[in-house]
Amino acid sequence: MAINVTNTSAADPLSRHQILSWVNESLQSNYVKIEELCTGAAYCQFMDMLFPGTLSMKKVKFTSKLEHEYIQNFKLLQAAFTKMQVDQNVEVQKLVKGRYQDNFEFVQWFKKFFDANHDGREYDALSRRDYQELGGSAKKGSARQPAAVAPRPKPIVQNIVRVPPQGETVRPARSAGTKASPSRTAGGDSLKVQELTQQLEDLKGTVDGLEKERDFYFGKLRDIEVLCQDESESPAIKGILDVLYATEEGFTAPDEGGEIEGVADEQEEY
Repeated sequence: MAINVTNTSAADPLSRHQILSWVNESLQSNYVKIEELCTGAAYCQFMDMLFPGTLSMKKVKFTSKLEHEYIQNFKLLQAAFTKMQVDQNVEVQKLVKGRYQDNFEFVQWFKKFFDANHDGREYDALSRRDYQELGGSAKKGSARQPAAVAPRPKPIVQNIVRVPPQGETVRPARSAGTKASPSRTAGGDSLKVQELTQQLEDLKGTVDGLEKERDFYFGKLRDIEVLCQDESESPAIKGILDVLYATEEGFTAPDEGGEIEGVADEQEEY
């Protein structure tokens, strides 16, 4: 039987980066975004780590790309929860949509659940899932190496020596190796473009996640502010409001129009 925990049992929630680091280190996976946990595969393997035998690892879709496969993984997770008498409700239809906030809140709870039930035993995550990729590159394709391609035979070129007429000057022929092969140059450029494109996509994903995380915590702070304003006569509430409204040295709050000085001038020039 598992030890149950609640969503409010910890005062200091982990950041997005801490959560991803914990998941990747524990499962030897390659997750780069919280949203990727919507497949449910990571939670299934965590349950196999915590409670061996509670679910069949062969039924888990580790390289799933379709929503109905995500749902199948979460059904396995729910069955394992029922078997171990875990009280947490799994909102499958929300999680499989891949929205940041839904998945972030669930994985925060799961981390607390993991800490309460993990006994520290060694666990080989890769061998347990038959060395399948999990997270990140798993969505983009298999990690198998491409089959070797036999090199094409080089055409045999016969050197024909032409004897010039008497009195004609013979000019030395240009070496065929002096020019760079266009195919090699194009191939190198293509690989470089693919590498830079992948780096750009990773950076965009990181920025998108940071913006969502910022909006999530700002919304929490705004709710606290509204609640405190209704009870502003209390000394404790006044102290909380002072913390919320405190600024650091050198910080300049934007004006009521929401424009920062200098930015508005540049927009007018355009």
